Amino acid sequence: MNVPAELKYTKDHEWVKIEGNTAIVGITHFAQGELGDIVYVDVDTLDDTVAKDEVFGSVEAVKTVSDLIMPLSGEVIEFNEALEDEPEKVNSDPYGDGWMIKLSISDTSEIEGLLSSEQYTELIGA
Repeated sequence: MNVPAELKYTKDHEWVKIEGNTAIVGITHFAQGELGDIVYVDVDTLDDTVAKDEVFGSVEAVKTVSDLIMPLSGEVIEFNEALEDEPEKVNSDPYGDGWMIKLSISDTSEIEGLLSSEQYTELIGA
């Protein structure tokens, strides 16, 4: 199971890469595997401020639709527009080209509540 050590994780299976006051967010390798083939990514919160644990969008797979949960409070400042034409990037490269949003973090103290790669690995039983 691919769980990069330099990232943070949520119990909802999002990964977070912190770059100063900006966070890049996507779903984990485990999550994309559980969902199956991703056919659509919907993020309608661009330029909105969204609270931690609120829904910021959804991901649609062949078999199911799943909400995307905000890992940190902040403003959604960018959506990975490449996913509009190639949502399968979430499956093929979840930690790279398959990223979903960038957000401007409004409360950096929330970062402490994210899981380490070791904690996330334990959570998924890998």
